[in-house]
Amino acid sequence: MKFTLTPAAHKFVRRMIQFSVNPTGGFRLLVSPGGCSGMSAEFEVEGELRAGDQEFVVDGLKFYLPAQSRLLLDGVTIDFAESATGGGLKFHDPKSTGGSCSSSAATFVEHTH
Repeated sequence: MKFTLTPAAHKFVRRMIQFSVNPTGGFRLLVSPGGCSGMSAEFEVEGELRAGDQEFVVDGLKFYLPAQSRLLLDGVTIDFAESATGGGLKFHDPKSTGGSCSSSAATFVEHTH
């Protein structure tokens, strides 16, 4: 299982971890089928793995991924884009046969465990 981050996504994830209540934790990314690009996501910074999660270190950042996310993210490039109306993670899947739409909304939830 391998995925890559663009510099913008790396900066976003690093800052999310750095400024969270768990700055030594990991970025838990729950990806599911759906959304315009074929993937939608929820993410949060957590202090430790949940049952069933696996830790992956990508470019020095810890990711906590549930099984479904590991399957969907294999081979994907994760980007982050901001616009006047907001920002979010974008998933670029070379295996996707979808149309020209490539963005995906992401929801952030921070827990204070």
